This record gives sequence, structure tokens and C-alpha cells, in this order.
Amino acid sequence: MTYPAIQFYINGVWLDSHDQREPVINPATGEPLGEVPFANAALLEEAVAAAAAGFKHWRSVSAHERSKIMRAACDLLRKRTAHVAEMLTLEQGKPIAEATIEVTMAADIIEWYAEEGKRAYGRIIPSRLPGVRQLVTHEPVGPVAAFSPWNFPAVAPIRKIAGAIAAGCSIIIKPSEETPATCLELVRAFADAGLPPGVLNLVYGNAALVSEFMMRSEVIRKISFTGSVPVGKLLLKQAADTLKRTTMELGGHAPVVIFDDVDVERVAGIVAAGKFRNAGQVCVSPTRFYAQEGIYDRFAARFAEIAAGLTLGQGIDPATRMGPLANPRRVAAMQAFVEDAGKHGGRILAGGQTTGSRGNFFQPTVIRDIGDQSMLMTTEPFGPVAPVVPFRTFDEVVDRANALPFGLAAYAFTTSAKTAQAISDNLAAGMVGVNTLTIWAPETPFGGINHSGHGSEGGIEGLDAFMNLKSIAAGTL
Repeated sequence: MTYPAIQFYINGVWLDSHDQREPVINPATGEPLGEVPFANAALLEEAVAAAAAGFKHWRSVSAHERSKIMRAACDLLRKRTAHVAEMLTLEQGKPIAEATIEVTMAADIIEWYAEEGKRAYGRIIPSRLPGVRQLVTHEPVGPVAAFSPWNFPAVAPIRKIAGAIAAGCSIIIKPSEETPATCLELVRAFADAGLPPGVLNLVYGNAALVSEFMMRSEVIRKISFTGSVPVGKLLLKQAADTLKRTTMELGGHAPVVIFDDVDVERVAGIVAAGKFRNAGQVCVSPTRFYAQEGIYDRFAARFAEIAAGLTLGQGIDPATRMGPLANPRRVAAMQAFVEDAGKHGGRILAGGQTTGSRGNFFQPTVIRDIGDQSMLMTTEPFGPVAPVVPFRTFDEVVDRANALPFGLAAYAFTTSAKTAQAISDNLAAGMVGVNTLTIWAPETPFGGINHSGHGSEGGIEGLDAFMNLKSIAAGTL
């Protein structure tokens, strides 16, 4: 497996840089895979100019012609799935089976938007005046700047890329410098499919420099960001100066409410698979587990048993069930969570330590009896550490589940239809899963509320996010 040379893609041309470069590290080995170039101000100016020119052309291309190019890019990505999945696993660490699913889903997202772009319908409103027709149309918002994280280096950027392109916008995408090759391969598929120059541009670089440059630009009319709450709040403040449209997906701390009428064995298997997917580095990961008193001991024990039995290793090994954390920062964070849990009464049932002589490995960890004021119960862990606590009543657990300012995802498990309806109505989150952790598909909206951000990616809402409404009153003389 040869890691690709990482290049910028601006105005239809692959470009190198001889300025600052940083290594891309394999999180499973700690060894460098290659280098990623950092953009300077001149290159960013070139990218913005390209996006402006690309938008001027692309907005006038029919939705049907856009769809043909997008479907061609989708077909290319599907043919290259194995290659792209390998690149993803090498630079991000997740098991190859998970990486393959992610690349497959990325292709599905392109396909969805390719079709949905042809259905950006307006409407006719009955006029109060004779001879006047009232129309509502949708128009692309303009050039877009998008920022995507390292945990899902295929799905996270493609939601932004495909939505923008389908709507008729141009876009500058900045992926994480820790996982640049996956996004590069997505861009390559569009380039090889014949996307016109300037419509899709790819840059990397210092996050503060790139974001500040894009936020100051009057050319950029829309920001789409997936990342931390503090950075999202900063970008919102900066966006106010030029009144840019924004979509913000800022993470969460998803509660999981497990009522005592469930099959404990089955539910423990479902939530363990979800919790330790991508080593817990998932913004909608189930992260706070509330089990009703009647099943609490059995659930905690079985959950821990499953966690302890997971096979850790390099993601490229088909036998691996959980790979490394993305970087040493996450390992240090897990150690801090475990240490703090001990100070708040937590008892470790499984894991709790680093493992291996190289790479960023941390054991799948389950901790019971931890206080609600602990760091693990109040701060998104973004890693393979799971707290399990008991609850007694419906009203009590709703209050505790909704106590944090986040509101991205929430889950519940029950065999009672009455309880299922009540808990889905009362959990404060943009997405709620009842008896399932599968809460998103290309055709459904993905997004949160409160400190988890605003706006949606996916579904018709994801297309609308890149479009302006125009009301037209047309009369005759």
C-alpha cells in the first residue's frame, strides 16, 4: 500500500507547496506515512478566486448536468472503495471493515445528492392581485468554505462537498491535516469525473490561518463546520462580521436510557458495538449509559464482558475489532477521564489502561457507579471509555439525560410502545434512536440543537442549507 503524495487542488490543478509541511502519522504504529503541505495566504487567495469563478459557471449549469457529473464521481469512488478504505485506515486507524462501510456510505451520499439536486422545487403562491404571479425559487447561496474533522475523513467532508455541488455552489474543503489522503481521493473522483475547474477546491493548513482568511472573505457566503464547541462558537462570532450562513455540527454527549423490560444480553451487544465503533471517536457515539435499577448489575457486567473481549490491533488486520485512537492527545484524555472517575466513586469493570508498545491504543473501558458530576458524565469523552449508572424512574432519567447543554444524539431501549413514544418525545436532541443506534442515512437530516450546533446535513434539509430562497412577484404591463 503506497500512501499518496498530498497536494492541493485549486482551479482544476493539483499543486505542491514547498513551504511548511508536517508529517501524517499512522496512529497504529506512530510512524510517518507522508507529509501534508500547509497553505499560505497567497494560495488561499488563489483558492477563493477559483471558487468565485467556479461558482459563476456552476450555478448556471442545469441540475441534470450536475447530476451526471456527480453520478460519475460516485461510480469512480465505488470502483476505488478498497483503495480509499485502505488509505483511510492507515491514516485514521479504524478497522478496515468500518473504513469500507464509510467509503461505501460516502458514495451513497453523492448519489443521494445527485438525485435530490434535481428536486429543489419552488412553489407558486395564489396571488391577491389579478395578472400577478407569486413564485418562490431556490438559488445556490454562493461559494462555500467547509471544515471537516479526522474521525470520519470520508463521510464528514462528502456531506459538505456533495450538498454544495448539488445545490450549484462552489466549495473550498479543508479536511483535517491528520487524515488528508481520504479527502484527497474524494476530490480526485470528482476531478476525474469532469467537474469544472474551481467548483471544488482542496486546501490544508493551520486551522486558525485558514478559518480566519475564509471568515474575512466577502466572497465566501456559507460556512459548514464539524468540530468542537469552542471552535464552532468562535467561527459563529467571526461569521457575523460578513453575515455568512452557517451550519454547525459541534459534537455531543449522547445519553442511552435502558429500561428494565429489555433483553439485557441483546441490548448490551448492540450498545457495546456502537460505543466502541471507531474506538468511541464518533460524535453520535452512545456515551452516558443509564440502566434501570432492575437490570443495572446484569447490564453493567455483560457490557464489561463484551468490552473486555474485543480484539485490539492495527485496523488493516481483518481480525481487529477496535483500532487505535487517532493521536496521543486522545490517549492522554482517556487517562484523565479514568483518573477523574476514580475520584467520583467509579469502579472499573473492564479496561482502563493503555496497551501495546507502540501506537495510540487504549483498552475498551467500562466504569460503573460514577457520580453525575464527574468529568466522564459531563464532558464528551470521544474515546472508548463508557460510564454506566443506575436510575429508578422515568422522570428522573429524563432530567439527568437532559441536564447537559448538548443535544446531538440520544438513545433509548424498551419493549413498551408507550414508553418508547414518551422517551422519544422527552429526550432533548436533534436525533433520537429508540431500540436502534442507526439514526442517520443520506436521506435523513443529521444535526443537533443547543450547544451541539444548528442546521442539518443530509436529507432535503442538507440541500436547503446551501440554497437561498427568492420570492418573485411577476406582473404584466
